Amino acid sequence: MADYVMNCRIMSWTPSPVIIIPARMAASRLPGKPLADIGGKPMICHVWERAKAADIAPVWVATDHEEIAAAVRDVGGEAVMTRADHPSGSDRTFEAVSRLDPDGRFDVVLNLQGDLPEMDPAIAVTLLDTVRDSGAELSTLVTTASAEEAAQPQVVKAVVSWQEGQNLGQALYFSRAVVPHGEAPLFHHIGVYGWRRDALASFVALPPSPLETAEKLEQLRALEAGMRIAVAAVAAAPAGVDTEADLARTRARLS
Repeated sequence: MADYVMNCRIMSWTPSPVIIIPARMAASRLPGKPLADIGGKPMICHVWERAKAADIAPVWVATDHEEIAAAVRDVGGEAVMTRADHPSGSDRTFEAVSRLDPDGRFDVVLNLQGDLPEMDPAIAVTLLDTVRDSGAELSTLVTTASAEEAAQPQVVKAVVSWQEGQNLGQALYFSRAVVPHGEAPLFHHIGVYGWRRDALASFVALPPSPLETAEKLEQLRALEAGMRIAVAAVAAAPAGVDTEADLARTRARLS
């Protein structure tokens, strides 16, 4: 049971959030994708605009490339330069918020993905609500997955223990395999994260964990370290852009 959620709520807490969108040029499957043109605008600018439309927090793009920063600033956004050698988006996000806010004014960090140009602004709103309502160190989102979708290893599956009668649960595991086995619902993990800032600081100080290395999923490092990951469900996952084919489909929808 996920009774931990109710027990950990801090109902009087009003978070002070910031949204960080990490974006790097050296994506393995689609190099330079933050600057890929979609309807006359770089992809990262679409993501920034949708995060900004949520109207819940300041939005910054964290990047290792001045051309990405310039593109964001050209549409009125804000960007912060970070090192090029970060192993993950979480590490880049932590460096960014440390540079932007060394005094710790922001106590919640919403880490959105730079390859979700069709992201509904409600994604960020739901993520912040989950951080506030759960009391967990880390929060994320899922949506239901069909058997066909779950069979694809690029679709990350989440095993969730749900609070009865609530759209709030606790993540038990994440995998590229089809889990859980049997007649249980299947959930597609949406790779956005709501961190309590102190938990993010603890996370990036940890070495990669065995399950993280095996599955190539960094959220497993948090679980292996004993961190609680709260989960909420949304109606649909935003389409991500990982390949040239994804990009072509996105261009067709947003043209």
